[in-house]
Amino acid sequence: MANGQWYPPEWPDRIRALAEGSLTPVAPKRAATVMLLRDTDTGGPAVHMLRRRSSMAFAGGAYAYPGGGVDPRDEQQIRWAGPTRAWWADRLGVEEAVAQAIVCAAVRETYEEAGVLLAGPTDDSVVGDTTGDDWETDRAALVARDVSFAEFLDRRGLALRSDLLGAWTRWITPEFEPRRYDTWFFVAALPEGQRTRNASTEADRTVWIRPTDAAASYDKGELLMMPPTIATLRQLTAYDSAAQALSAAPDRDLTAVLAQARLEEGEIVLAWPGHDEFTKHIPTGGAPA
Repeated sequence: MANGQWYPPEWPDRIRALAEGSLTPVAPKRAATVMLLRDTDTGGPAVHMLRRRSSMAFAGGAYAYPGGGVDPRDEQQIRWAGPTRAWWADRLGVEEAVAQAIVCAAVRETYEEAGVLLAGPTDDSVVGDTTGDDWETDRAALVARDVSFAEFLDRRGLALRSDLLGAWTRWITPEFEPRRYDTWFFVAALPEGQRTRNASTEADRTVWIRPTDAAASYDKGELLMMPPTIATLRQLTAYDSAAQALSAAPDRDLTAVLAQARLEEGEIVLAWPGHDEFTKHIPTGGAPA
């Protein structure tokens, strides 16, 4: 492959089946992911990324951000700081309960997979180091779904800091994929006193890397990524600091990006609207070009 675009070999057959009407799309599950940023001395912020284990059924070996699916309990009553649920509902274009669940999933998954917690004892503070044994016990309980995120925060006397997140973009997994996600991407800055670690069982490596460097490695075919990951990395290269990226988030367009497949002159054309670099031309009997 010329670059690091993740492209499963079964896609052409599934695309054909969808076009023929023999494949019924599955409903996408709501999910959230966070582009965690920290400033560097070498120009521009670095972003925290993890490499999914090659054994993973979905995007194995690809680099991504901490994130995951919404837990139904993410709608539970929770101590909340920052913009109201109504504000988030308007920003995300969903009902208030759904907006809370999406924001809650973003914060919860960042803690579960990176050990970073966007919460504090007051509405204008953030917890410090979260690497002690007692924190790990609570994190493991969250991962195992033994406790909800609301219960975890209540036990710790913490409020979710929704003001530390900026909604960035929204991508929906193509209709021909067997595992589909309706994913909201957020940006956040690494809180002072906290540090990331590989806390995910789904990843075999984590890195802090500048978006420009990650994009260059993708272009060389050295880093494997899904379209939304490399697309957001390219977008982040425009900012000189984490604060600058966060300040730009409220003006970002959250219209969902959904891949489209069409038959055109004897081939299937797979395209992501607004992202021409990912377009694939698939001969009716061959591999993508």
